[in-house]
Amino acid sequence: MTETSTETPRRRRRAGIDDIARLSGVSAATVDRVLNQRPGVRPITVQRVLQAAKELGYLMEGTLHAQALKPWRLGFLLPAGTNRFLNMLGRLIISSQDQLASFNMRARVEHIESLKPDLLAQELLRLGREVDGIVFMAIEHPAVRESVDVLAERGVPTVTLISDIANTRRVAYVGLDNRAAGRTAGYLIARFIGNRPAQVAMIAGSLSYRAHEEREMGFLHLFREQFPEIEVVGLREGHDDEAHNYRQTKLLLAKHPRLAGIYNIGGGADGIGRALREAGRQHDVVFVGHGLSPDTRAMLLDGTLDAVISQNPQTSLMDCVTIFSSLRAGRAVQDIARARAELILRENLP
Repeated sequence: MTETSTETPRRRRRAGIDDIARLSGVSAATVDRVLNQRPGVRPITVQRVLQAAKELGYLMEGTLHAQALKPWRLGFLLPAGTNRFLNMLGRLIISSQDQLASFNMRARVEHIESLKPDLLAQELLRLGREVDGIVFMAIEHPAVRESVDVLAERGVPTVTLISDIANTRRVAYVGLDNRAAGRTAGYLIARFIGNRPAQVAMIAGSLSYRAHEEREMGFLHLFREQFPEIEVVGLREGHDDEAHNYRQTKLLLAKHPRLAGIYNIGGGADGIGRALREAGRQHDVVFVGHGLSPDTRAMLLDGTLDAVISQNPQTSLMDCVTIFSSLRAGRAVQDIARARAELILRENLP
């Protein structure tokens, strides 16, 4: 008769912090920080530690840590049209998928017809059912504010990019101090013109964008405070469109033949440049705009455009990634992430 052993197999030892540290290639202290959700660890390191913990059976399916391994789906909602800076930003986001993957995120970009607040409000709610976070260029409108707050109730955070929106539950704004940007543009134009009576004009995309409204305010206040001898002759809206801006510039030049400066608050700079060149005024009208893109770069080089105020698109994208990484880790998010304004002239083109 064969004896049957009554001994039970030794239970496999549960993985510990040291095992996770060895597999992920970090210190035990770093593992402890990650597992206890303390700040100070890079997002890519957090993901490596959590992946190692999952492989070793330290994390069970359904736990908060295990859920953190799922890629966050980000949706970028940008205006469609001929704004080359925004189109360039959209292409950058699409081409940065490998970089986003290192933060355990993936992104999609959708373009909608600009300056239609009801459409933007609807698209925010639709996209919110398909992604974990949204980045969008805001329009000041009650319907848009309502959609942002509805998404917040549903647990879908929103970040405004380039243009902010007031009195909502958006989690952060990534963009310039636009009032300061407008003052900077005014100061540049006034200094280029010199100490003499002159006329200058503005062309905005739309004052429905808070960014454009704030740039206009800063521009106007600068001239009232420091250069009262220079007259601001008015504001025209070009809807960030090259053809619209071309026509608006032609009208300005016809109505104000002694016009000495133009501030392009939004996009569509090439239309303004074309009108100035056709009139032979490209070297005597001071022209300042926003957003470094292929068209503004070319105009800086040929002297049509005197200066560009820009924000780095790569930095703006990574600011958004940092915000969503903090949200996912349960850390507080800075209310406003002010992008650093870059002042670009022909002589310092990057």
